[in-house]
Amino acid sequence: MNTLQWDDVRYFLTLSREGSLSASARVLKVEHSTVARHVGNLEKTLRVKLFDRLARGWVLTTEGAELSKQAEQLEVEMHSLWRAALANTTLSGKVRVSAPPILMSDFLVPRLPAFQEKYPDIELEVIGEARGVDLTRGEADIALRMGEPVSPLLVARMLCNVSYSVYGIPAWLERPESERSFIGLDQESPCRQKAWLESQVDQRRYALRTNDIRAMCHAAMSGIGLALLPRFMVAEDTRLVAIPMPETPPPCPLYLVMHSDVRRAPRIRATADFLIDLIQSQAHNF
Repeated sequence: MNTLQWDDVRYFLTLSREGSLSASARVLKVEHSTVARHVGNLEKTLRVKLFDRLARGWVLTTEGAELSKQAEQLEVEMHSLWRAALANTTLSGKVRVSAPPILMSDFLVPRLPAFQEKYPDIELEVIGEARGVDLTRGEADIALRMGEPVSPLLVARMLCNVSYSVYGIPAWLERPESERSFIGLDQESPCRQKAWLESQVDQRRYALRTNDIRAMCHAAMSGIGLALLPRFMVAEDTRLVAIPMPETPPPCPLYLVMHSDVRRAPRIRATADFLIDLIQSQAHNF
């Protein structure tokens, strides 16, 4: 029997979850032909057809669906082995940190030189993702999340509340409230902030709608309208001022999250402690 390759199993599981070569290739950050090759290798090794290749996508065969359950168990064991190995590492190697894109680019990355100076042998890989990465499958070692996780396998520490305000150029303060225009959130935006903004705008106009928070910020700076933004994004920028509103926007709790098996790994613990100290020292900007 040919030797079973873990990479072939990993690609098989991704394709079984995503349902198409293109979607799987995006998740795995490879060409779609690479996904097809690994799945083909696994079919040859197991001598089983795992997928029906249909025009609408790759669909698991009955045998493939059954074997995917076994493959998921193997995946759990592989990640458990990896987490156990991490616990014996030193203050060197790679640490993957996931964070909301705007928190990553506007707050975290500009403050990383201090981390590099303190831990020169730790290589940080910072991933800006709006979706919640799956820490149980090793998609990241540490996640900064707007919301508390529910999985019992994860440990979380609340760092602060992320406050929001409506911002605009100072000239808006001179205009009547009835003449204010707003920069709106599209349907993909967080429900709590979107619902709050809708309740405040009422019958007034939207000058612009977008799902890109940085576009909202630049639009507000250009004077197009008023934007609902997290305080940390503009705390040190004097071009925008907070516009008084009848109600206060709801805050979002910010958590640092790790898998319980990796939190004692030296390089991950050091990275987590740095992030905790950094955010809590800047709590006044949140």
